[in-house]
Amino acid sequence: MLLLCDGGGSNASAHYIVKQDLVKLAKLLNINILVAHYPPYCSKWNPIEHRLFSQITHTWSGVPLENIEFVKELTNTTTTRTGLKVITQINNKKYLTKREVLPEFKENINQYIQFDDKQPKWNYVIKGNF
Repeated sequence: MLLLCDGGGSNASAHYIVKQDLVKLAKLLNINILVAHYPPYCSKWNPIEHRLFSQITHTWSGVPLENIEFVKELTNTTTTRTGLKVITQINNKKYLTKREVLPEFKENINQYIQFDDKQPKWNYVIKGNF
């Protein structure tokens, strides 16, 4: 599996908690996950963001976004000239905040993750079977 991630925010390349959670996912699915982070301020090159966010903005143009349900329904009407359609869902899940990274994860990170030789900060493989 290939994950293309923005360089900042909650999934920033420097955050251990993201790596720890991806190790859990890779182990659960028994697959390797190749993670490639866009450098900071370069997320505009993310193919999904690049191809769809501008179209979503056009759909929203001049419309008061009064509630989340309306935003969802309006966004679902977005399409591109090439036939891409936007499908949205509202995520009402409550997430834990201020979760701590397990100390043994940081100490043994190389057991779970193979960092790229050229860009280890931004590119790495999460091992699914270790």
